[in-house]
Amino acid sequence: MKIISVVGARPNFMKIAPLHKALNQFNIQHPAASIQHLICHTGQHYDQQMSKVFFEDLELAETDFYLGVGSGSHAEQTAKIIVEFEKILLQEKPDLIIVVGDVNSTIACSLAAVKMGIKIAHVEAGLRSFDRTMPEEINRVLTDSISDYLFVTEQSGLDNLKREGISESKIFFVGNVMIDSMINYLPKIDKSKILNKLLLKKCEYVVLTLHRPSNVDYIDCLIKIVDLLNILSEKIKIIFPVHPRTKNMLSQFELENKLSKNIILTDPLGYLDFIALLRSSIMVLTDSGGIQEETTFLNIPCVTLRTSTERPVTVDKGTNYLVGDNFEKIKSICFEILNGNNKKGTIPDLWDGRSSERIVRILMESFSASS
Repeated sequence: MKIISVVGARPNFMKIAPLHKALNQFNIQHPAASIQHLICHTGQHYDQQMSKVFFEDLELAETDFYLGVGSGSHAEQTAKIIVEFEKILLQEKPDLIIVVGDVNSTIACSLAAVKMGIKIAHVEAGLRSFDRTMPEEINRVLTDSISDYLFVTEQSGLDNLKREGISESKIFFVGNVMIDSMINYLPKIDKSKILNKLLLKKCEYVVLTLHRPSNVDYIDCLIKIVDLLNILSEKIKIIFPVHPRTKNMLSQFELENKLSKNIILTDPLGYLDFIALLRSSIMVLTDSGGIQEETTFLNIPCVTLRTSTERPVTVDKGTNYLVGDNFEKIKSICFEILNGNNKKGTIPDLWDGRSSERIVRILMESFSASS
């Protein structure tokens, strides 16, 4: 059996790494299965240094295929991936492709595969923000509609897929592979020196990540965020690993010099250092999807600077606050948290570090039954 897994953006690495490990383990335990697992990096995120760090952190061998598509408009990037990935499919003739998350690589590779009659497994299926202005939402809905196996992280995913008319025989509630990675690498995360490097102490700083166009591409919104950060930084240090897009917009709008000196800007961090940073923070401000899940598992308060989330379990059960764009409300919630008045979350069902094992078992049972 030949499987090709697709990574395109940095969050994809954390989702494929535990699957790669689980497939290798299955091979060891069941040598007759003879699984060949290959990894294709589309190059959608093309920072070679950051890719190298993620491969090292997650103990992944170099990818088997690198498409090098780089940046471009959504149409250009998606089209390039389809053309290049089709060549890989024609050459390798896999039985299955595994796609994760909701980036352009996810839908592009799925489209290439489905038109060649190759089965698709979508990991993190069923998540919905119900905001069609988000490109990721389009990618999620379309990928789910053409996938053969839909692996779901939370109850909302099951509800959404059933409501959309997806056959229940395709839907599997398996938990969260991102949490598999975190649990697996906690011993290495414990050895991170990032706090020493940045002269930080536990619970004496806030972590900020920011990259969504709705927050960083409009000067009025970005000014409000900078003003909020400057107010918060009067009380506590803020560590800000800056996304390249955000860095460009801060420079373009001439806002870099308006950030308080208590806001520490860093380059993007590797996986181990970043989770170590999250784990010892008092609070996280973000517009990321995955960080909402990671902070819920770590029981760290997370203030999500968005009006919607595709991961509602992090709000309903976890430590996530979905705060919208009312900056007075956001400021009030942040100060409540800093004063120790934050909600205590619980870990969602099946976020237990064994999601990848469940996925591999389901796939192997299905292929065994059909062969």
